[in-house]
Amino acid sequence: MGDTMVTLEFDHLAVAGETLGAAAAHVEATLGTRLSDGGRHARFATWNRLLSLGPAEYLEVIAVHPEAPPPAGARWFGLDGFHGPARLQAWICRVADLDAALAALPEAGQAVDLARGDLRWRMAVPENGLAAWDGLFPALIEWQGPRAADRLAESGCGLRALDLCHPEAGALAARLAPHLDDPRIAFREGRPGLRAWIDTPRGVRQLA
Repeated sequence: MGDTMVTLEFDHLAVAGETLGAAAAHVEATLGTRLSDGGRHARFATWNRLLSLGPAEYLEVIAVHPEAPPPAGARWFGLDGFHGPARLQAWICRVADLDAALAALPEAGQAVDLARGDLRWRMAVPENGLAAWDGLFPALIEWQGPRAADRLAESGCGLRALDLCHPEAGALAARLAPHLDDPRIAFREGRPGLRAWIDTPRGVRQLA
């Protein structure tokens, strides 16, 4: 593993569904708020909708776009193998320099140049589409210019806490500790999965 020091900052959560409607319904019912329109990701044949979690953070719901041509490789966030109810699928951290971040954390994947509308970013995506550590390793993103969070209307929602559950949670925490300093994020032993607590205008809601 590389020893380059980089800083990871929480950027957003991704909730996946077998359909975009299913993912959106899950989030809207859980949080009691409406999502904003998103767009399509031609590179991975997916589409999304969004929710602000504050000035620099957000939540997206994402699914395979049923009418888009299939991508040349695997879709991100493990969507090719996604089945079952909509659920919290991934967490994404922004970095200032993706190449430096991948030197330190090569298990994040390979850099891919992406765009949606006038947004431009680079993202680390594993070759098989699914993040390391049973999908719990953070996806890494380097925004190039405006960020998605900059475009979203205030929702009154914000991330209070994020639990990463894994049988080897201690090892995952140790792997990320040199680069991640966010007291909201906790590592707990258990069956692999993510749980988030979101502050909303109607109180704190748990999203999983």
